[in-house]
Amino acid sequence: MPTLRSPRLLRLRAAGRRRLKAVAAACCAVGLLLQPLPAAAQVRLPALGDVASEELSVGSERRFGEQIMREVRRDPAYLDDPVLQEYLQSLWQPLVDAARRRGDIGPDVGGQFAWETFLVLDRSVNAFALPGGYVGVHLGLIALTASRDELASVLAHELSHVTQRHIARSMASASRQGAVGLAAMLLGMIAASRSGNADVAQAAIAGSQAAVLQGQLNFSRDMEREADRIGFGVFDGAGFSASGMAAMFDKLDHASRLNDSGAFPYLRSHPLTVDRMAEARARTAFAAAAGRRSDTVHEMMRARARVLMDPDAQGWRRLTELSGRDASDGDRVGRAYAAALAAARLGERSLSDQALGELARSLDAGTDGAPEAARQAAMLRAEVLLGRGQTEGAAKLELRPGGVVSRPVLLMRAEAALLDQARPGAHALSVHEAEQSLQAWLAERNGDAAAWAMVARCADALGNRLQSLRAQAEARAALGDLGAAIDRLRSAQRASRGASGADFVDASVIDARLRDFEERRRELASSARGASGGRPPEWGIGAAPRTAAKAALAP
Repeated sequence: MPTLRSPRLLRLRAAGRRRLKAVAAACCAVGLLLQPLPAAAQVRLPALGDVASEELSVGSERRFGEQIMREVRRDPAYLDDPVLQEYLQSLWQPLVDAARRRGDIGPDVGGQFAWETFLVLDRSVNAFALPGGYVGVHLGLIALTASRDELASVLAHELSHVTQRHIARSMASASRQGAVGLAAMLLGMIAASRSGNADVAQAAIAGSQAAVLQGQLNFSRDMEREADRIGFGVFDGAGFSASGMAAMFDKLDHASRLNDSGAFPYLRSHPLTVDRMAEARARTAFAAAAGRRSDTVHEMMRARARVLMDPDAQGWRRLTELSGRDASDGDRVGRAYAAALAAARLGERSLSDQALGELARSLDAGTDGAPEAARQAAMLRAEVLLGRGQTEGAAKLELRPGGVVSRPVLLMRAEAALLDQARPGAHALSVHEAEQSLQAWLAERNGDAAAWAMVARCADALGNRLQSLRAQAEARAALGDLGAAIDRLRSAQRASRGASGADFVDASVIDARLRDFEERRRELASSARGASGGRPPEWGIGAAPRTAAKAALAP
């Protein structure tokens, strides 16, 4: 269980949130991902699925997205909370499956894009799409939504930005507009030289800039309407209630009427217009009257987001309040969940036990989503107990609910096994079995940094230094830090000299992975050296997000 953060770590997280905000602002507003001079002419979107010849290729867009994600994963604002990420994935995967069935995800992008969501430790209401199939979700958005359907409606919209290649299409449009805009300014300069009046040039340049900005804005609005339309079809095809989309639009509409204090960056990158509102309400009018369905599990995840995005003891103290028992069942569940987690972070044992008891009583009083809600409550209890060094809660968790391995349970059981091994005679859970389960998980999900880090701890506890170093290297590589990964593999190489038997197999794997990582680093360095003219496909490591971040932060 995480302890209170040090002031230095809090400052690092705050700086990380500012950097990720900049990347989100630069990449979510697909029409502003690049900042060349736009054109005065009105731009029309190509037909659905049509890809212009000058667009960013699928492979280049994927590599561009990977470059951005290497920066994102190393940022303190990047959050890997297994429980909340598993819940987000439970909403995201049905949407991706529905998009495949509809044909929105074609064979060209289906196997190349990542189709991955991630969490951003930020209390503002935002979500954004990145190149290559990555979608980021701020904790503030999860905390705002009142049902899984509301959250899924935003994910469907962002997914449609990816499936319709809006980022690549925006780049192609910006490239075409840039040439025309430059020509307009050159004409202004020629006119000034002939008249001898500098004001003429300034007027021509200002006029061309105003016209082109309107052209890009119209292009972005077309994209937003298309993402609304395609997203609704995906959302409906995945089995979510249309009332959730109607409720989400109402919330955003209400927020847009208020003075923007910076809490709703989503409204700046996805501005609501009269047309968008009218079309969305027409699509969901038949379901809006039904209201939102009660969603106990979502209330628990909202509560978790509220605790995770509150970085200080004062905020956690407020969340431990259990008053207001006359509220609805879902509200009582959410309040008890937040109180238990916040109290555990404060180290208040009796208070967290009281909240866990209140959570169990509130769940007994309700029936909606009972099996999954009970599972989430059991995971919370195991998490709280693990923070105290007690493993019985984790030992009772089911690893494969519904036949599918649960990542948070997998990691918690491994943590419990390590705690038990440190106690003479305990051994309730086997570290060796935990490591084998993690290895089976990683066989299909090689990019899971947290799982690799846990494998490293298990291997170290079992006395296998070579496996531990290799797993540490894989964890660093998954986070985009190839330099650290290579250093650890070289340390493993030195430790493996004279290896025999089983160690010889480990040494061979280490040699092969070291060659892979070194080759990947050479390719990235070559890509960075080959960058020219600001072309997005050739940007080096981190160049695109840092440049975009500066543009987003500029006044």
